[in-house]
Amino acid sequence: MFLKHQPSGNLVEILAVQDLMDPFKRTVLGRFHAGEELQDDETFTKSHLIFPSQEPLPQCWLDAEYRDHLQSQNQEKQANSVAVMG
Repeated sequence: MFLKHQPSGNLVEILAVQDLMDPFKRTVLGRFHAGEELQDDETFTKSHLIFPSQEPLPQCWLDAEYRDHLQSQNQEKQANSVAVMG
């Protein structure tokens, strides 16, 4: 799998896809995909990676508690809509 490294704009070949999808891991093993020679493996911070289409990584890959955050946001929206109607 290839992702884009935001700070440099270069493509990164992800070598540990399971780590990429694990929200408890903040880094992933990969290597820049540039030039003719095979680049050395490096550790990349997941928050610095995006899809080549410029889309961010799914929140469930980055935040182990993303469902809790979604639930609290929904509860706030419901409370606000009740207050406006009330």
